Amino acid sequence: MRLHIVNPNTTASMTAKIAAAARAIAAPGTAVQASQPQMGPVSIEGYYDEAYAIPGMLQRIIEAERDGAEAHIIACFDDTGLDAARQAVAAPVIGIGEAAFHMASLIAGKFAVVTTLDLSIPVIEHNLIRYGLASRCARVRAGGFEVLALEDPGSDARHRLSAEIEAAKQEDRADAIVLGCAGMADLAADLTHQHGVPVIDGVAAAVTLAEGLVRLGAKTSKRGGYAPPRLKPYAGIFSGFAVGGA
Repeated sequence: MRLHIVNPNTTASMTAKIAAAARAIAAPGTAVQASQPQMGPVSIEGYYDEAYAIPGMLQRIIEAERDGAEAHIIACFDDTGLDAARQAVAAPVIGIGEAAFHMASLIAGKFAVVTTLDLSIPVIEHNLIRYGLASRCARVRAGGFEVLALEDPGSDARHRLSAEIEAAKQEDRADAIVLGCAGMADLAADLTHQHGVPVIDGVAAAVTLAEGLVRLGAKTSKRGGYAPPRLKPYAGIFSGFAVGGA
């Protein structure tokens, strides 16, 4: 099985961390290819960064589809460009946010999300409503640190993250925690042990779901909104889309 996981930002150290987390959870026989765009922001923090990240990310997904990827994972917790990617390719496309929400809802009555900055909270809350899981989320919290602080061993980002998890347990009565950033992918096991509740990493959740869809032989439906885009020139960005039927 060939899975493609794309980090929509351009920070190579984060891509390496995401790839390691994906390979650690992948089943024997699953090959994980990780990529990142050449163009776009170094991190995605809010709607503006998301808009600039999507073109380069789509290009990587289209290229991986042409190279035989059987499923794609978007490794940004905002599920950046998820609908556009599903329209562009035939293989399943999983967003790590949606995957983590669904996994948490299977093992806890109420879960909380802990993300990086306050400006990410509205994006996550909107996605929870869209996915029909807002009622299962006790609260979306932010630790008040930038995404790239997770790449800095000298920052207090991990301490702040742990403090928000404890607050979610005590104040929000959360039964499980969802980590709201792909840059936290290497922390789930330690935080689960530390806090005594399930802590879900979206990268691992998405890999597990993607493998299941491939085994089922399920591809993205090409009816309705995910029908292939009409071929046309995309000046300065793409030479065209690689699309396929369901």
